[in-house]
Amino acid sequence: MLRRLALVIALAAGTARSMQAQLAITHANVVDVTTGAITKNATIIVQGRTIASITAGGAAPAGVTVIDAAGRYVTPGLIDAHTHIATLANARRALESGVTTARSASVPHYEDVALRELVKQGVLAGPDMMAAGVFVTPDLGETILADPKLGAFAASGVRTPEALRGVVRINLEHGVDVIKTRGTDRAGLPNTDPRRQVYTEAEMRAIVDEAALGHVPVMVHAHGDEGAYAAVAAGAKSVEHGTFLSDSTLRLMKAKGAFLVPTLSTLYDLGLPGGDYDDPVLTLRAQFMIPRANQAIKAARAIGVRIATGVDTDYRAESLSRVSHEVLRFTELGFTPLEALQSATTVAADLLGVSARTGRLAPGMEADLIVVEGNPLDDPRALQDALVVISNGKVGMNRLPFGKQGK
Repeated sequence: MLRRLALVIALAAGTARSMQAQLAITHANVVDVTTGAITKNATIIVQGRTIASITAGGAAPAGVTVIDAAGRYVTPGLIDAHTHIATLANARRALESGVTTARSASVPHYEDVALRELVKQGVLAGPDMMAAGVFVTPDLGETILADPKLGAFAASGVRTPEALRGVVRINLEHGVDVIKTRGTDRAGLPNTDPRRQVYTEAEMRAIVDEAALGHVPVMVHAHGDEGAYAAVAAGAKSVEHGTFLSDSTLRLMKAKGAFLVPTLSTLYDLGLPGGDYDDPVLTLRAQFMIPRANQAIKAARAIGVRIATGVDTDYRAESLSRVSHEVLRFTELGFTPLEALQSATTVAADLLGVSARTGRLAPGMEADLIVVEGNPLDDPRALQDALVVISNGKVGMNRLPFGKQGK
């Protein structure tokens, strides 16, 4: 009895300690991404994983770690709604770029599930992961090594409604948060046409219906219009890429509440030397795809389709694509800086179903935030140089102060 009482007291003491303020960001200009308002000279107090308070001119409590923003700007951490992070090093690079939440768009062997759990355990600071597991695509290739049950599709492929449901079920058994499938071929391979439809509406519906049994949404890779229309008609939550979308498909997306994740930065990467892609056929392809994608994004915005940021990279050392680039490119297409930043915060959080806990800065929300040099509502390029990254209340990176301390 005494031993049990001692355990209860110890647990209660540990809980109390975890609720004490542990971190303060002082002299910060805090960006409200819902309104565009700036709280000047603010102090942000962090308790555990969450924001306890944001007060103008507030003082830091005694005994806490203090990060002096020195008049710099604090925004919510960025959200990458389309990534392929599968290693610890790549997750680290994503975090250091300012990404505190990411939605996987498939990985080879359920690495995204493991990363998600490691962040939950506090082993990693972040980013928080929404796992997709393995790609539901006609030919699984080496991915069958992710789970022996996938071997059933090695010979015949994943082409029938029964096979599609089967792969979705295996993903659900691994505890994924979203199912990723394709409506059209890839743009990033020189021997494929990204407009060619892969799965019909009926086949898409088999995927969506099976995923719904696990209360999981479906994201669909689709550059071409026919494949995208089939995906949205079948109930997909988001269209990824959407380069050749027609107004009729965009109107259907608006009516059904489907999101667009254009991954525009990936198309620019196709046309640049180095990066994730480096092929003359792809360089030429980018020259006609980028204008079409720009047109589709402008049309989507005009129709009222909600647009979220995603950059379709695994954040390898050679990668050139970042969410901050996507935000900047949206402003070049006519988005206001606030709208573009919302695509990387509040809109993306709505898409991922996590808006109750992240995507904006307020008491009770997760302490997911970045410190940047300038006001991103004046110049979005400020987002390209995150100086401090805090995810789930843990300092993932801190490059402040620049000057030496002391006399």
